[in-house]
Amino acid sequence: MKLKMVNGAGELQVSEATFGREFNEALVHQVVTAYRAAGRAGTKAQKTRAEVRGGGKKPWSQKGTGQARAGSSRSPIWVGGGRTFAAKPRSFEQKVNRKMYRGAIRVMLSELARSERLVVTEALALDAPKTRLLAGQLKAWSLSRVLIVVEALDEKLLLAARNLPYVEVIDVGALNPVSLARHDSVLMTVGAVKMIEERLQ
Repeated sequence: MKLKMVNGAGELQVSEATFGREFNEALVHQVVTAYRAAGRAGTKAQKTRAEVRGGGKKPWSQKGTGQARAGSSRSPIWVGGGRTFAAKPRSFEQKVNRKMYRGAIRVMLSELARSERLVVTEALALDAPKTRLLAGQLKAWSLSRVLIVVEALDEKLLLAARNLPYVEVIDVGALNPVSLARHDSVLMTVGAVKMIEERLQ
């Protein structure tokens, strides 16, 4: 299989095992959902009627007052009372096997390549950490909402990209399904492609 090169250098031959898989929507959905769930803090906490301070004394007599029966001023239906089904800290983590995770990455890369949304460049080096330099280069390649994947992070590239909306720069080690799904297109260096092929063998 071949990937398109943006700087007019022809095409790059890549592995069918990594970039030629059939799309599996169920697998991608499960892995993306699990990845997003793992990013949740899960620290939300509320108090039940047993944990709210006060409410030890019965507010008024059971009978004879004309009021509704009440046993505690910290009942969930009272202002200042506890929550009926109080939220407690918990983990939202979902188990995803390594084989499934890597399979989802392969499937997503394959779909990007099939739809010609995955392009490759020999290198992406800037003379200075200037946003206009990177913006001009991406405009010349007709790329706007783009994920840039490099083999190693470059400070000039990071500084140039951080002020561009919808442009994200990551290295191969940080490649993840959510970033792949979030952007319209993906730009990779040749070195990044080779590293991804080695990791996903």
